[in-house]
Amino acid sequence: MGLLSGPEPDVAGDAGHHDHPPRKGFFTDTSVCIGCKACEVACKEWNAIPEDGLTFTGMSYDNTQGLGADTWRHVAFIEQRRPLRDEDLGDDLGGVDVLGLASHAAQNGDGGGLRWLMASDVCKHCTHAACLDVCPTGSLFRTEFGTVVVQEDICNGCGYCVPACPYGVIDQRKDDGRVWKCTMCYDRLGDGMEPACAKACPTESIQYGPLDELRQRAAARVEQLHDAGLHDARLYGNDPSDGVGGDGAFFLLLDKPETYGLPPDPIVTTRDLPSMWRHAGAAALTLLGGIAATYAATAMRRRR
Repeated sequence: MGLLSGPEPDVAGDAGHHDHPPRKGFFTDTSVCIGCKACEVACKEWNAIPEDGLTFTGMSYDNTQGLGADTWRHVAFIEQRRPLRDEDLGDDLGGVDVLGLASHAAQNGDGGGLRWLMASDVCKHCTHAACLDVCPTGSLFRTEFGTVVVQEDICNGCGYCVPACPYGVIDQRKDDGRVWKCTMCYDRLGDGMEPACAKACPTESIQYGPLDELRQRAAARVEQLHDAGLHDARLYGNDPSDGVGGDGAFFLLLDKPETYGLPPDPIVTTRDLPSMWRHAGAAALTLLGGIAATYAATAMRRRR
């Protein structure tokens, strides 16, 4: 969760891409998200994703509830009842109200207050992506931009990747069982364009670019917020030393990750696979050795 990151792994090179561009990613600054859902709409329009969110959910203004096969960008509305502080009522920080133009509410009669935290969630495009490890068909692959993409025409609907994702991002469509998730608009990146969600975001809460540049920009933003008295501001998913090797899509949060429904310490779920295979191999060799010894002993008795 630190502000500074270590060296960036060459995930595209490790995947076999030569002379590839710098790794691209998302930096989502939730402090300036206004909950407009322009990113959700742009994502659906560009990627022709089926509609899934016009029903009342009972969850404030959140009509999609979470990421899924038909929601690749999800804007969460988190309501917190807590005493309002002076900084919550918003000095101007860098041209935009720090809690977003609509992220705080007036105090109520008992002296408390209601704070809205808004955040646009998305696939994290992990450095160590467990979904890639378990896909048996090669439907999931690492692109030259370092992102993780699903080829739906190759997906056989086995669903192994669904529980493998530490963030619960990947989901299957009920009609055919295939999995779907954010591609970071891979088709747009190939033509030199930014993803549709970043293009549509009116406050630049969603920023796209080379991952190392985004990390530097994010660290400077957190320092700015700390100087303004918002000491709960932190980065999430930017550290290559965390349990997934850092994320290709990381966030600036104004509270603990759990508040936003994010795991505090995500771990690549396939981290133990190598040792498991080694133990399985050792067990198999021991079993074969026992069978061979038994066969040899039986043969010797018969000769007598």
